[in-house]
Amino acid sequence: MSSNIQKALPKILSQRTVAKSCLFEIQSVGLEFANGEQRIYERFKPSIHQGVMIIPIDGEDLLMVREYAVGTERYELGFPKGGMDEGETPEEAANRELKEEIGLGAKQIHFLRTIITNPSYMRSVMNIVIAEDFYSCKLEGDEPEPLEIVRFPLTKLDELLAEPHFNEARNLTALYMLRDYLNNRASC
Repeated sequence: MSSNIQKALPKILSQRTVAKSCLFEIQSVGLEFANGEQRIYERFKPSIHQGVMIIPIDGEDLLMVREYAVGTERYELGFPKGGMDEGETPEEAANRELKEEIGLGAKQIHFLRTIITNPSYMRSVMNIVIAEDFYSCKLEGDEPEPLEIVRFPLTKLDELLAEPHFNEARNLTALYMLRDYLNNRASC
Protein backbone atom coordinates (compact mmCIF):
# COMPACT_ATOMS: atom_id res chain seq x y z
CA MET A 1 0.00 0.00 0.00
CA SER A 2 1.40 3.40 -0.91
CA SER A 3 1.14 6.56 1.12
CA ASN A 4 -0.06 9.87 -0.29
CA ILE A 5 2.28 11.82 1.99
CA GLN A 6 5.22 13.25 0.05
CA LYS A 7 8.50 13.47 1.96
CA ALA A 8 10.83 16.30 1.12
CA LEU A 9 13.73 15.08 -0.97
CA PRO A 10 17.20 15.51 0.52
CA LYS A 11 19.06 18.61 -0.66
CA ILE A 12 22.11 17.88 -2.82
CA LEU A 13 24.98 19.88 -1.33
CA SER A 14 27.76 18.65 -3.60
CA GLN A 15 28.54 16.29 -6.47
CA ARG A 16 31.96 15.33 -7.72
CA THR A 17 33.46 12.61 -9.88
CA VAL A 18 35.69 10.27 -7.86
CA ALA A 19 36.40 7.65 -10.59
CA LYS A 20 35.80 7.36 -14.31
CA SER A 21 36.28 4.70 -16.98
CA CYS A 22 35.10 4.30 -20.57
CA LEU A 23 31.79 2.87 -19.30
CA PHE A 24 31.23 4.22 -15.79
CA GLU A 25 31.53 7.37 -13.76
CA ILE A 26 31.37 7.19 -9.96
CA GLN A 27 30.12 10.28 -8.14
CA SER A 28 30.39 11.33 -4.52
CA VAL A 29 27.16 13.10 -3.54
CA GLY A 30 26.77 15.19 -0.39
CA LEU A 31 23.20 15.23 0.90
CA GLU A 32 21.30 17.03 3.64
CA PHE A 33 18.09 15.38 4.81
CA ALA A 34 15.00 17.25 6.07
CA ASN A 35 16.01 16.51 9.68
CA GLY A 36 19.38 18.24 9.16
CA GLU A 37 21.48 15.05 8.94
CA GLN A 38 24.20 15.15 6.31
CA ARG A 39 25.73 12.16 4.55
CA ILE A 40 28.06 11.43 1.65
CA TYR A 41 26.85 8.74 -0.78
CA GLU A 42 28.56 7.24 -3.80
CA ARG A 43 26.70 6.27 -6.94
CA PHE A 44 27.10 5.59 -10.63
CA LYS A 45 26.44 8.82 -12.50
CA PRO A 46 22.73 8.79 -13.43
CA SER A 47 22.07 7.94 -17.05
CA ILE A 48 19.16 8.84 -19.27
CA HIS A 49 19.65 5.60 -21.23
CA GLN A 50 17.30 2.68 -20.73
CA GLY A 51 17.46 -0.98 -21.60
CA VAL A 52 15.04 -3.62 -22.77
CA MET A 53 14.77 -7.30 -21.84
CA ILE A 54 12.76 -9.58 -24.09
CA ILE A 55 10.97 -12.79 -23.08
CA PRO A 56 10.56 -14.55 -26.46
CA ILE A 57 7.81 -17.20 -26.46
CA ASP A 58 7.92 -19.52 -29.47
CA GLY A 59 5.02 -21.96 -29.22
CA GLU A 60 5.56 -23.85 -25.96
CA ASP A 61 9.20 -22.75 -25.53
CA LEU A 62 11.13 -19.77 -24.30
CA LEU A 63 13.98 -18.63 -26.53
CA MET A 64 16.97 -17.71 -24.40
CA VAL A 65 20.61 -16.89 -25.05
CA ARG A 66 23.81 -18.09 -23.46
CA GLU A 67 26.50 -15.44 -23.51
CA TYR A 68 29.73 -14.64 -21.72
CA ALA A 69 29.44 -12.35 -18.67
CA VAL A 70 32.76 -10.88 -17.58
CA GLY A 71 31.36 -10.09 -14.10
CA THR A 72 30.97 -13.81 -13.29
CA GLU A 73 33.70 -14.93 -15.73
CA ARG A 74 31.47 -17.60 -17.23
CA TYR A 75 28.68 -18.15 -19.74
CA GLU A 76 25.27 -17.19 -18.37
CA LEU A 77 21.79 -18.15 -19.53
CA GLY A 78 19.29 -15.33 -19.87
CA PHE A 79 16.76 -13.48 -21.93
CA PRO A 80 17.90 -11.33 -24.86
CA LYS A 81 18.50 -7.74 -23.78
CA GLY A 82 20.23 -4.56 -24.75
CA GLY A 83 20.22 -0.79 -24.69
CA MET A 84 17.54 1.38 -26.20
CA ASP A 85 18.66 3.80 -28.89
CA GLU A 86 17.60 7.43 -28.60
CA GLY A 87 13.99 7.85 -29.70
CA GLU A 88 13.18 4.12 -29.61
CA THR A 89 10.18 2.77 -27.74
CA PRO A 90 10.70 -0.38 -25.66
CA GLU A 91 8.84 -2.34 -28.35
CA GLU A 92 11.04 -0.99 -31.16
CA ALA A 93 14.22 -1.67 -29.18
CA ALA A 94 13.00 -5.18 -28.33
CA ASN A 95 12.41 -6.01 -31.98
CA ARG A 96 15.84 -4.67 -32.97
CA GLU A 97 17.59 -6.60 -30.18
CA LEU A 98 15.78 -9.82 -31.14
CA LYS A 99 16.99 -9.42 -34.73
CA GLU A 100 20.55 -8.75 -33.56
CA GLU A 101 20.77 -11.49 -30.92
CA ILE A 102 18.63 -14.37 -32.22
CA GLY A 103 17.92 -13.50 -35.85
CA LEU A 104 14.16 -13.14 -35.42
CA GLY A 105 11.71 -10.26 -35.49
CA ALA A 106 8.41 -10.37 -33.57
CA LYS A 107 4.97 -9.47 -34.88
CA GLN A 108 3.58 -9.24 -31.33
CA ILE A 109 5.31 -7.44 -28.46
CA HIS A 110 3.55 -6.94 -25.14
CA PHE A 111 5.01 -4.48 -22.61
CA LEU A 112 5.02 -5.89 -19.03
CA ARG A 113 6.67 -3.23 -16.88
CA THR A 114 9.73 -1.16 -16.13
CA ILE A 115 12.10 -2.12 -13.32
CA ILE A 116 15.05 -0.32 -11.76
CA THR A 117 18.09 -2.28 -10.66
CA ASN A 118 19.80 -1.26 -7.41
CA PRO A 119 18.34 2.27 -7.04
CA SER A 120 20.56 2.98 -4.02
CA TYR A 121 23.62 3.19 -6.27
CA MET A 122 22.43 3.65 -9.84
CA ARG A 123 19.58 4.43 -12.17
CA SER A 124 19.50 1.32 -14.33
CA VAL A 125 16.12 1.28 -16.07
CA MET A 126 15.05 -1.98 -17.77
CA ASN A 127 11.81 -2.35 -19.73
CA ILE A 128 10.56 -5.94 -19.83
CA VAL A 129 8.46 -7.18 -22.74
CA ILE A 130 7.08 -10.45 -24.08
CA ALA A 131 7.59 -11.20 -27.78
CA GLU A 132 5.69 -13.74 -29.90
CA ASP A 133 4.86 -14.61 -33.52
CA PHE A 134 8.32 -14.54 -35.08
CA TYR A 135 9.73 -14.10 -38.58
CA SER A 136 13.32 -14.50 -39.79
CA CYS A 137 15.34 -11.28 -39.86
CA LYS A 138 19.00 -10.98 -38.90
CA LEU A 139 20.68 -7.67 -38.07
CA GLU A 140 24.33 -7.16 -37.19
CA GLY A 141 24.72 -6.80 -33.42
CA ASP A 142 27.56 -5.72 -31.15
CA GLU A 143 28.29 -9.15 -29.62
CA PRO A 144 31.91 -10.32 -30.00
CA GLU A 145 30.77 -13.88 -30.83
CA PRO A 146 27.53 -15.51 -31.95
CA LEU A 147 25.17 -16.12 -29.06
CA GLU A 148 23.96 -19.64 -28.37
CA ILE A 149 20.17 -19.84 -28.63
CA VAL A 150 18.64 -22.12 -26.00
CA ARG A 151 15.05 -23.39 -26.13
CA PHE A 152 13.47 -23.95 -22.73
CA PRO A 153 9.98 -25.49 -22.28
CA LEU A 154 7.39 -23.22 -20.67
CA THR A 155 6.18 -26.27 -18.74
CA LYS A 156 9.52 -26.46 -16.87
CA LEU A 157 9.85 -22.95 -15.43
CA ASP A 158 10.59 -24.42 -11.98
CA GLU A 159 13.64 -26.16 -13.46
CA LEU A 160 14.77 -22.86 -14.95
CA LEU A 161 14.63 -21.30 -11.48
CA ALA A 162 17.01 -24.04 -10.30
CA GLU A 163 19.43 -23.61 -13.23
CA PRO A 164 22.76 -22.38 -11.73
CA HIS A 165 23.66 -20.27 -14.78
CA PHE A 166 20.28 -18.48 -14.78
CA ASN A 167 20.70 -16.24 -11.75
CA GLU A 168 20.77 -12.59 -12.79
CA ALA A 169 18.18 -10.66 -10.77
CA ARG A 170 16.63 -9.02 -13.85
CA ASN A 171 16.13 -12.44 -15.48
CA LEU A 172 14.54 -13.83 -12.32
CA THR A 173 12.24 -10.82 -12.07
CA ALA A 174 11.23 -11.27 -15.71
CA LEU A 175 10.56 -14.97 -15.13
CA TYR A 176 8.17 -14.23 -12.26
CA MET A 177 6.40 -11.63 -14.40
CA LEU A 178 6.15 -14.25 -17.17
CA ARG A 179 4.49 -16.68 -14.74
CA ASP A 180 1.88 -14.07 -13.84
CA TYR A 181 1.33 -13.22 -17.52
CA LEU A 182 0.84 -16.89 -18.42
CA ASN A 183 -1.51 -17.47 -15.45
CA ASN A 184 -3.62 -14.45 -16.40
CA ARG A 185 -3.70 -15.55 -20.05
CA ALA A 186 -4.82 -19.07 -19.04
CA SER A 187 -7.65 -17.74 -16.86
CA CYS A 188 -9.16 -15.62 -19.67
